[in-house]
Amino acid sequence: MPVTLRRLGYRIAYRLLQVFWFAARPRKQGVKCLLTCRDRVLLVRHTYGDRAWDIPGGAIKRREAPAAAAHREMSEELGLDGVEWTEIGEVRGTVSHRRDTIHCFRAELCQPSLTIDRGELAAVDWFARGELPDKLGPYVGSVIARAPTIGP
Repeated sequence: MPVTLRRLGYRIAYRLLQVFWFAARPRKQGVKCLLTCRDRVLLVRHTYGDRAWDIPGGAIKRREAPAAAAHREMSEELGLDGVEWTEIGEVRGTVSHRRDTIHCFRAELCQPSLTIDRGELAAVDWFARGELPDKLGPYVGSVIARAPTIGP
């Protein structure tokens, strides 16, 4: 499917989910995968939602373990396979009326070979931890704080 149509599909699906979240106020489980290289972190901007810079991740499917979701999401979004993710804790919060439990993982990987899903991701870039962009996703600070020492 062409990237333009996939991006449109993501945007429509996200808007529909926002309506559902408003009405149902569900509890959701998700993962965020902090990829670091010494003092730098990899952030992504999605093609849907508010398009803030965020830590890559996604929803945990029914009966899926958080670690399996981390591996699947990073394979789908960034083409990262065979990466050893270390669990670094949980973050809880409410975004768009959705009550989230985010399972956080981290890997130190300085020269990853990325295959970016251009339908889902508009941009991917490395940022120094002390020089993060202004517009950040709601859980970025909390996830980075779970890994106080960046680097191996």
